[in-house]
Amino acid sequence: MMKIRANNSTIFFLPSPIGVLKISLDNHCLTSLEILEKGADSIQQENQAPFLQAFLAYFKNPHYRFTLSLALNVTSFQTRVLQALQTIPVGEVRTYGQLADQLNTSPRAIGNACRHNPIPIVIPCHRVIGAVSLGGYCGEIVGEKLSVKQWLLRHEGALA
Repeated sequence: MMKIRANNSTIFFLPSPIGVLKISLDNHCLTSLEILEKGADSIQQENQAPFLQAFLAYFKNPHYRFTLSLALNVTSFQTRVLQALQTIPVGEVRTYGQLADQLNTSPRAIGNACRHNPIPIVIPCHRVIGAVSLGGYCGEIVGEKLSVKQWLLRHEGALA
């Protein structure tokens, strides 16, 4: 883990089974999480902040419940979608269409909100799939990010 501090903001880089996690905090609230490609540089430190232990706990146990303080800069529509994502149980998925029906909007709008989820994993947008495919992840429909989505769904028991 490497820690970078600027004013009240802190960025951590944490190695994980899906790549290096770039975790951003502001005043001890999680503001964003980015999954960097596997093999990205990271540095281990002995003193890991307690919130980093939450990510490590999730990777050991997919039923771990995150109880982190969040500070999100999103629209009211995105808030509705992100709240709906948090109701999808571990080991289950919903389609973009199912969430669209639930929120009285379109599947494309759901996909767009998922693409702009500032805190994937904690807010489980990976549990939303297309009607005939896995859909995308973090704005990509092929490549490393889709492999991350597959890994997360397998980890949680939603994919064989």
